[in-house]
Amino acid sequence: MAPASSPAQALLLRGATVVDTRDGALSRDTDVLVRGGAITAVGPRLTAPDGAQVVDAAGLYVVPGYNDMHAHPLGRGGDVEAALALMLAHGITGYRQMSGDLDLLRSRARGTLRFPETAPELLALPGPLLTMLNTGTAAEAAATVREQVAAGADFVKSAAMTKERFFDAQAEALRLGVPIVGHLPAGIDVLKASALGMKSIEHFGSGLGVLACCSTDEHDLQRASGARQRLTLPRIRLPFMDRVVNAVLRRVVLNPVTLNKAEDVDILDHAVRTYDERRTLELAERFAADGTWHVPTLIRQRTSKLCDDPALAADEDLRYMSPATVRTWQGAARRFRKRFTPRQRATFAASHRLEYDMAGVFDRAGVRMLVGTDSSGAVWVVPGAALHDEIDLLAEAGIGALRLLRMLTLSAAEFLGTTDTMGTVEAGRRADLVLLDADPVASVAHLHRVVGVVRAGRYYDAPALAALKERLATARRVD
Repeated sequence: MAPASSPAQALLLRGATVVDTRDGALSRDTDVLVRGGAITAVGPRLTAPDGAQVVDAAGLYVVPGYNDMHAHPLGRGGDVEAALALMLAHGITGYRQMSGDLDLLRSRARGTLRFPETAPELLALPGPLLTMLNTGTAAEAAATVREQVAAGADFVKSAAMTKERFFDAQAEALRLGVPIVGHLPAGIDVLKASALGMKSIEHFGSGLGVLACCSTDEHDLQRASGARQRLTLPRIRLPFMDRVVNAVLRRVVLNPVTLNKAEDVDILDHAVRTYDERRTLELAERFAADGTWHVPTLIRQRTSKLCDDPALAADEDLRYMSPATVRTWQGAARRFRKRFTPRQRATFAASHRLEYDMAGVFDRAGVRMLVGTDSSGAVWVVPGAALHDEIDLLAEAGIGALRLLRMLTLSAAEFLGTTDTMGTVEAGRRADLVLLDADPVASVAHLHRVVGVVRAGRYYDAPALAALKERLATARRVD
């Protein structure tokens, strides 16, 4: 096992095949030189600087590091360091943190936000989620957005809002030049939100979300959905109310499907029965024209809507989770099965099957999409490992290997506006790389064949990655 190199030490990957994430072109017998955490040269037969760590990469494929573009390793009460290390061990070198707070933003602004060396790069960070607690009126919604932007938020995230306050928050975010992303409030005009500049829709909107727009009875569904606000938060600020709300939201995050009552499942069943692929294609074409991105998080949808599936409880990756977390997830599965009838569970499963169809239609229509998992905190979603689950589910939806490689790498850079520093293996880009032992363009399965990771110039070979995983699993066994 080769030790991880120091970021101050030069690193030369010798004789690799470099994959161009733009078109899948392969540059064989190519060297990649890294200094100071950045790629300084890419080409044949480069000279190794004195003292450089030289890695024989013949037969290996070098791609940019993978990015989990919907993750929550910071917060939610979990083991942050373990979650981040687990992500890195699975080839994730960057993530978009999808929930934050003002303290995190201010710490980052002061330069005091520190992470261990086995942590992926924090690519983007918001402030607190936009909920009915902090967006009770139009003025309050705008003020909340301004406060977060002033603290340095890279985006604002819609969570439990009303449709009216969503548009108020969106208008203020757009005025300040900051993206608004996240969930779609019940009953909202989805196309209006898209046309006005919603940057990304997560989980197909969450709840009924985008599925309503794919129905031949869209307007009736939207009215029925809008009349049923499933999560009501207090609109009066009291001492420590934010902590109370965060505790409530953590329980919701575990599995939001359990918020559904019989009437909600009936509405979902109506949407399933009236699903129309032609309308889905028309919707996808609008999203593509508007430039609205989507992060399907199919793994999150699967674990929520099929929560009692025995295969989830038997997943070998659960060895990376603490016994307490596994027990919590097992309890969530029991409650899910007890709460819903077989017919209702069948409706959830049917709606999930349609999400694969939507993802495939969106891809064919040119909708920009990203790979995300919704780890940590979500039931049965294991940080790091879940990204590979998501790859397979997106492949099941009909998305090909090159497209998935781009979604993991270059598309993330394009979304963030950082193609000058990430997304390709070129001089000047950050030294965040994944080494694979098979051609990732030839097969989706090869995207899982991670045998090396370079993070900020540090190289971790296959034994080092295996040892990191084993250390995390061993620590969990003695928790």
